[in-house]
Amino acid sequence: MSQPAQIDMEKLAALARIALTDEEKKRFGEQLGTILNYFEQINSVDVAGVEPSSHAFPVFNILREDDAGPTLDIEAFARIAPKFNREDSHLIVPRVVDDES
Repeated sequence: MSQPAQIDMEKLAALARIALTDEEKKRFGEQLGTILNYFEQINSVDVAGVEPSSHAFPVFNILREDDAGPTLDIEAFARIAPKFNREDSHLIVPRVVDDES
């Protein structure tokens, strides 16, 4: 593995608008240099003939048929609902959100 890349931590800290101690500049500079060297290693890999992909493995969308399921027995629901509009099959509930913000 090659030496870590040299990074101007003064300039980087100024761009990021952060204050770094000399110890932090040294430590972060070494860490960022090591990360950049990993990118160099990745760039050196021969990918000629490799098709680009967004996933490492094929991804399939598994869909199921739409199924409405069992219908609700409106009369049974109306018996237990405190306020039920039979014509529109709407349940009327108390307001839980205030209009005031």
